[in-house]
This record gives sequence, C-alpha cells and structure tokens, in this order.
Amino acid sequence: MFDSGVLVPFKLHYEETKELSPGDIVHSEVAYAGGHRWRIRCYPQGKKKADKQGEYISIFLELMSKCKGVKAIFEAFVVDKDAEPFSSHAERCVQVYPPEGFDSWGWPQFAKRSDLESQYVVNGWVTIVWGVVVVRDDSIAVPSSDIENHLGRLLDCGDGSDVSFVVDGETFPAHRAVLAARSPVFKAELFGSMAESTMSRVTLEDIDLATFKVFLRFIYTDALPGDDELEDSLLRCMSVCLPWPTETFICSELKNKCIAFFAEEKNFREAVLTDGFVGLVQKFPSIISEPREKQSKN
Repeated sequence: MFDSGVLVPFKLHYEETKELSPGDIVHSEVAYAGGHRWRIRCYPQGKKKADKQGEYISIFLELMSKCKGVKAIFEAFVVDKDAEPFSSHAERCVQVYPPEGFDSWGWPQFAKRSDLESQYVVNGWVTIVWGVVVVRDDSIAVPSSDIENHLGRLLDCGDGSDVSFVVDGETFPAHRAVLAARSPVFKAELFGSMAESTMSRVTLEDIDLATFKVFLRFIYTDALPGDDELEDSLLRCMSVCLPWPTETFICSELKNKCIAFFAEEKNFREAVLTDGFVGLVQKFPSIISEPREKQSKN
C-alpha cells in the first residue's frame, strides 16, 4: 500500500522571517519519495494578508515532478529544544497531488508565530519536520460482470449437469443449483421431498419445445431472444410465466418482462392478431387485464 516515504527537517532563521511580508515564500530542500520530487512552500508571515496579518506561519506541500494523481500522506510538526515533536503544532492530511485547482496543499494557519517565538526558537532557529509518504494504488480494475455469458455457455455445453429435462422427445441437460437459485418452485422440486428430487430425468408435459428453450435460456442468462424472434417468443413465454399449470415454474422476472412488452400499445395491437395470442387468452384470460393495468399506471 505504501510505496516509500521521507522525513526531512526544515529550519527557519526566525529573526530573518520578521523582515518578510505576507506572501513571501521560503522553500525547503527538495526531497524524494515514491519516485517523485517534493518540497515545502513556507510562508513565514502567512500566505495572504488575510491570514491574520502575519500572525500565523503557513506551510504547503508541493509536488515538483511533472505527473498527476499521486496520492500522498503529508505530515508536519514543530520540534522543541530537545528535538521532540509538539502535538499542538502537528498536522497530517491525505491528498492527491497536484490538488485540483491548486499547485500545493497544506495549512494556512499551521502555527502561531508568537508560540514559535516563545517556545521553539533554539539558537535563533525554528525547526519544522515534514514528511511525505506516497500511497501506492493496489486496487485491481474489476471487469464488468459477464456471468450471464458464462452460464449460457454452461447451458450449451452441459458440463457438470446433474438433471435433464425431456420435452417432445428432446433432452436438455441442466444444473440443479442454477435452477433452484432462479426459481423457488424448482428449488422445492429438485431439493425437497418431491419425487423429482431423486430423478435424473424429468419429463415435462403441456409445454412445447420452442417455449421451453426460451424459458430455460432465460433461467440461465436473464436474456430473451433477438428482436426478430421476440414477439413470437414472448407469446410463448407468457404461457410459461403465467400459470403453467398453476405457475408450475415460477419465474416472476420473465413474467414481468412479458407483461411490460404487451403493455406497449404497439406491441399489444400487433400481438392480438396472432394465433398464438388467441390461444394464450383462452388459457389465461388475465393476459388481457395485467398489461392494461400496467399501462394505466404508467
């Protein structure tokens, strides 16, 4: 986390600072930390006239290297005649250098000159110890999630499958854990006391092949077919999402997507002309009311 740091004494001849004006700078020597050059900007009479008219000494840390986005811990403290730090005149901050809109960062009112003169002048000198520690960015960029692609490939290859579904004579390998995570009904059937929990092959009735393919892929990938297939597939999906029978495999996310699709006036008008929609209404009359209710709320 920490790259490298440095601790440097910075001495001011106190009597000479009395001849300076607010805004006059005294620079420290350049020090190296984290592969960068640093120095202190000290304003013995304050950076600006507004800074208590020379009542305070101001210090700021400046990054001399031509780079950006360097995160550093800046610390400074005054030492007494025994070279011990004095806690009432010690500061610390964490800042990214160079600060946005500034060329340095620090404290306009670091210490009162009267305190320095009465307590910290040793042989005419005031010693401020300053340090900088560069913080290395160890964060790892996390790529956007593509778990749906991985699960889709898992469905396609069938690796590790522990249950199969048979629809219209075609077998679909699947994974109990994925199905159970996506559907509470699947969880009850495949991990509960029902007969399917011990079966390696489950034959499904009352659902056609195309519908089951769409349904199973949605379970794994949360995705529906492309636009060219969407209308017909959604009609098929509705017969899965709505009671099939009595909501055999609850998948509320898919049902909500289908309802939202039909809630669009254009989609609804086109769908009502299809043979599939007529059959769907005969099986599940609520297909008429639910999209209308959603549309009215919007």
